[in-house]
Amino acid sequence: MGRAWDLEPERARLADGRVLEGVTIRWLISASDGAPTYAMRLFELEPGAVIPEHEHPWEHEIYVLKGSLKVTVEDAEYELGPDMFIYIPPNARHGYVASEEGAAFLCIIPHRPSVREDELPPCRGGGKA
Repeated sequence: MGRAWDLEPERARLADGRVLEGVTIRWLISASDGAPTYAMRLFELEPGAVIPEHEHPWEHEIYVLKGSLKVTVEDAEYELGPDMFIYIPPNARHGYVASEEGAAFLCIIPHRPSVREDELPPCRGGGKA
């Protein structure tokens, strides 16, 4: 148990180690807390900050706390604001762009894919908004 905003934010990085400018992450719940399946993360994006499009074999569940952002999933774009959510399927190309007010959102992910990457069908559609 804890207070999300009391945790020290870390600079968010891409899988290749590059720092995402204007993006921080707080790991609220992870395997080190004893959670066997999922991790809960809090992302904060400064105004105009970008998490570039990428893909991987695990899903995301996103819930926006404050601000607004554009979420791209495959070829679809969604404008999300406070109290809105979206599911991003495994292997779906996705990215985020914060509005001029910035954004904060929860992102829940599994610690590892529930099936092998070669068993996942390619994502053909967008997420559900």
